[in-house]
Formats: sequence, C-alpha cells, structure tokens
Amino acid sequence: MTATHTRPEHTAKQEWATGLTVFAAVMLFLVGLLDIFRGIMAIAEDDIFVTTRQYVFEFDLTGWGWIHLALGAVAVIVSIGLLKVSVWARVAGVAIAGLVIIANFLSLPYYPVWSVVMIALSGFIIWALCVVRRDNLFDLSEERPLSEERPPHKV
Repeated sequence: MTATHTRPEHTAKQEWATGLTVFAAVMLFLVGLLDIFRGIMAIAEDDIFVTTRQYVFEFDLTGWGWIHLALGAVAVIVSIGLLKVSVWARVAGVAIAGLVIIANFLSLPYYPVWSVVMIALSGFIIWALCVVRRDNLFDLSEERPLSEERPPHKV
C-alpha cells in the first residue's frame, strides 16, 4: 500500500504571508548592509558624524561603529535565514530589528536623519515578521511545480 501525499491548495492568505516574509527578509538585509556601512564609516572616519554636546547617552564613535558593524553582520545572516522560512530566523529577526532600533535611538545625535530612517525600517520589519502566522507560509527554498502556480491573468 502506497501513500500519496498531496499539498494543500495555495490561498491568498499564504501568498500574503510569504510576501510579507520576503519583504521582511529583504528589508532586514538592507538594514544590515546599511548598518555595516555606517559602522565602517564610524570606525574609519570619526569626523563624518556630527557630535552633540551634553547628550545623555554620549559614547565614543568608534565604539558605536563596532556596535553597528556587529548588528549589521548579524542582520544580514538572519535575513538569509528568513528566506529559508526558519522559525529561529523570525525570532532573531524581531530581536535584531529591536536592537537596531535601540542602537539608532541611542546614536540619534550623531546622525539624526539616518537614525530615524533606520528606526522606521526596523519597525516595518518587526511588523512584517509578527503579523504572519507560521502555518500560512510557503517554503521559499522549494520550487513549486508550474501546475501549482496561478495561471496568468487575462485582460
């Protein structure tokens, strides 16, 4: 007796869930890449950044550079895991995006506009990773046969 395995029918909810996960993965990759560049700038050239006097969270710019470099490298690695639809990557993605928000808030006076942009992007990443239920996701690493894909829309 042989068992036949059938895949469940794809729904619009699954398509949206997969799309949001891909969005979060790509955005986390970009946030990580930009954080790596920001870290390199802070380590190599301290005079690029504006320094504000009497800021409560005053730190050495080289130290901030290493923090941003490390966060960026981890974010890039986690974004690759998100494309493989790993549960650990979703949890780590939310955690890393949260740490990026905190790091950018604390370094606001050194690069204010860029910090606000990174905080907003990280907020979207957290939203995209938290709104999707696990059972609605496609496995992005598997190729779907042509018979399972939607037929082209006729105009």
